[in-house]
Amino acid sequence: MFIVIEGPNGVGKTTVAGLLATRLRHRAGRPVHLTTEPTRTRLGKLLREAEAVIHGRALALAIAADRTMHVEDEIIPALDAGNIVISDRYVQSSLVLQRVDAVDLREIWIYNRYVLQPAVSLYLTDDPHVIGARLAARPSLTRLEATGTPERELQLYGQAIEFLDRHSWHQVKIDCRGRNPDQVVSVILDTLDPLLARRSAA
Repeated sequence: MFIVIEGPNGVGKTTVAGLLATRLRHRAGRPVHLTTEPTRTRLGKLLREAEAVIHGRALALAIAADRTMHVEDEIIPALDAGNIVISDRYVQSSLVLQRVDAVDLREIWIYNRYVLQPAVSLYLTDDPHVIGARLAARPSLTRLEATGTPERELQLYGQAIEFLDRHSWHQVKIDCRGRNPDQVVSVILDTLDPLLARRSAA
């Protein structure tokens, strides 16, 4: 089972993904493989370092290449080995952040349309003022974090969700307002239980 955690910068994806992996191992009784994008490969590390100087289409293509390698070299082998796979960011991030970088949504989709579709994408949302305060507390921001705003990213994520709905992606919005990370993960686990049960019975 392939699960994606998505949402704007500063919403708490990485914290939630880590907690979810820990609790899901106990809940599902199966190994869980936690991964992230950009990946931890040499290409992924290069992308993290080069984001400040690579823009627009070139960055979108490089991220799509990293994602393709991610699916082929890490996600599919982990799934084949019986793991539940959780990815911190996936296609939705490209449909948002590359648009912040002035690339058209349809063009971004062309670069990503053939990647593995997750069993479910969990979209974390929160009050933009709360998100903004978290970002302001960071010692530094990436170019794209500094270029966008929480309000703009939330708007673009809404459009990305609508777009992927039309392509039959299974997506669930998780409202993080007034909830700490453990409470958010509890909501996610309740959301995942029926899906896990169906897959166990199959």
